[in-house]
Amino acid sequence: MESAVSLEREFDVVIGLETHVQMSTNTKMFCGCKVEFAAPPNTNVCPVCLAHPGSLPVINKQAVEFAVKAAISLNCKVHNLSIMARKNYFYPDLPKGYQISQYDKPLATDGWIKIKTENGYKKIRIHRLHIEEDAGKTIHEGSFSYVDLNRAGTPLMEIVTEPDISSAEEARQYLEKLRLIMRYIGVSDADMEKGQLRCDVNISLKPKGSDKLGTKVELKNINSFRFIVKAIEYEIERQSKLLKKGEKIVQETRLFDPNSGKTYTMRTKEEAHDYRYFPDPDLLPIVVKEEKIEEIKKSLPELPDQKVERYIKEFGLTEYDATVLASDKELALFFEESLKDFAENPKQTANWILNELLGKLNDRGIEINKSPVKPAHIAQLVKLIQDGTISGKIGKEIFDEVFETGKDPVNIVEEKGLKQISDEGQIRQIVKSVLEKHPNEVQKYKEGNTKLLGFFVGQIMKETKGKANPTLVNKILQEELG
Repeated sequence: MESAVSLEREFDVVIGLETHVQMSTNTKMFCGCKVEFAAPPNTNVCPVCLAHPGSLPVINKQAVEFAVKAAISLNCKVHNLSIMARKNYFYPDLPKGYQISQYDKPLATDGWIKIKTENGYKKIRIHRLHIEEDAGKTIHEGSFSYVDLNRAGTPLMEIVTEPDISSAEEARQYLEKLRLIMRYIGVSDADMEKGQLRCDVNISLKPKGSDKLGTKVELKNINSFRFIVKAIEYEIERQSKLLKKGEKIVQETRLFDPNSGKTYTMRTKEEAHDYRYFPDPDLLPIVVKEEKIEEIKKSLPELPDQKVERYIKEFGLTEYDATVLASDKELALFFEESLKDFAENPKQTANWILNELLGKLNDRGIEINKSPVKPAHIAQLVKLIQDGTISGKIGKEIFDEVFETGKDPVNIVEEKGLKQISDEGQIRQIVKSVLEKHPNEVQKYKEGNTKLLGFFVGQIMKETKGKANPTLVNKILQEELG
């Protein structure tokens, strides 16, 4: 089997993504029904979302504001006037026979997201962001099918990229960045497992360097980043083999099967005119004034890219450490809370969080916001090491105890008498005692085997149960061995 990489050398891969993001509003897009995951079927419904005759939609103001907030965060141009339209198609989970969406006058256009690739940073352009309602859900059990309309009318944003994505890895990076931004600004949890972020992939291949786009295939209903990567890689291989045999690619919609790792034909692709879009006569145009856009812009939090830049500049962190800390809103908050209590060594603070805390949390499957080690604990630990009260080695022992008990590091040091020995006279006596016990090793050291310095340090630490100040130990050892 040829690899996706070798196939990509022969063909240019062209990918565009259509992502549906469910907004975290309490109520639906056009009625007052509750938005609730896994509620009993057909319990959060009313005449509006059931499409009873005579019922009229009323737009959810918060959903519009959330969409504007997302559009600004994605560097889009927010339009002062946008129109709701009816997208006509028939399906059992679409009670009205049409979906209220937007077509030729969307809420926002012309944005971008920056991702990091092997060749540096790349901007993935966003063609449009529009708002719409979700359909219901069809449930198949054996020979029966049921329709649950709890989800019908749930507020969505559809975010459509330009065909700027060139690989499965770039698609994954774009989606992870999009999800992160949505979580940072608080408009969506963007949880794929709960259907809060759903992605359709448009993919085509063309001869290397050609300006003419190939025939587009759409991949639908892929529910994880890992499966999106696998689906794209499979589709690149499938299309490449057909093109090399001189066969044509059929424009169609395909489904990905996670069990086989393959895509299968679902239906031939509809064109936009098949949906017979027209402005919804029951809804007035959406007007968003410039003052409102500015107000929302000022309310936005610091975004992930801005955070990374600040961490590097202000705290001297590496780009990698800054990126990992900013990759989760709660993790970034934890780091910043730690610095509020002790800000003198942000690099050390970052190291304790990234190297010690995250490892333990991942092993136990604990989220950062439920960590038994609190920001104040990390701050205390860093301060105790920096002011010489404890050594780094003792610090790790204390950290383990804090993780298990939730006690303050300061209290553990007091209770267990773990204060570092920093008295030069006391350490010198211990050093002399250790050297007297190992005359052969001292002789070998003086004959040029300087690696034995580590042996002496280990013996001294053993004598002091790890409490001797390492810097002083090294200084005095070299003096005594000199």
